Amino acid sequence: MSDANRPSARDDLFASPLGNIPRFAFDQAVVDVFPDMIQRSVPGYQTIINLCGELAARFVQADSNCYDLGCSLGASSLAIRQQIQQPGVTIVAVDNSAAMLARCQTLLQSDQAATAVELVEADICDIEINNASLVVMNFTLQFIAIEKRQALLEKIYAGLNPGGCLVISEKLLFEPESLNQLLSELHHQFKSAQGYSDLEISQKRDSLENILIPETLETHINRIKACGFNSASPWFQCFNFASLVAVK
Repeated sequence: MSDANRPSARDDLFASPLGNIPRFAFDQAVVDVFPDMIQRSVPGYQTIINLCGELAARFVQADSNCYDLGCSLGASSLAIRQQIQQPGVTIVAVDNSAAMLARCQTLLQSDQAATAVELVEADICDIEINNASLVVMNFTLQFIAIEKRQALLEKIYAGLNPGGCLVISEKLLFEPESLNQLLSELHHQFKSAQGYSDLEISQKRDSLENILIPETLETHINRIKACGFNSASPWFQCFNFASLVAVK
């Protein structure tokens, strides 16, 4: 059985007590369980991926580029690729994890869609954005240092063609704290219902501390508008996870 057709292993990376909890990293161990991990950790994940394809059908322009920033195993790239109707389009899928990109390549090879996909191993803060009609960052910005986020968004805005679309999906922070606590507890219940134990949830949370840094919806919207977008709006939300869309 090829890698592309092999079912994802079940995520049990944090199932046993860990003396020193390691910092979360998108390494081979995470790659091996990533589809299971993200489906069981992010409510609404598959809906967001599917709807990115719908946006591609609407916004992707002929002879332009689409960017999947922080592409991981290429779920967004595949959804976009399967819905593109325009000629001359290239999807540029970028990730800084070699292990993620290696598995992504095998998955792309099993897909029959015609649109070209270019895999780039790089920090998304370092790449150029050119002639873009669609830029997607699904659960990526939250792993970028806060002080680098504005410059990254400005670069994306500058590289988007008029009429181009930006999608940003993130875990959110809420105010007041009572609301943040409620949505965090609902997310905890969601993960419990997916089969994660309290130990797994706690250890993964500790592993992600100071690595995944969420911000409020207002912060995201204000940053997007500061780049030049006339508007930015949530188009999907489930508990403390949301996806925003903005059009240049």
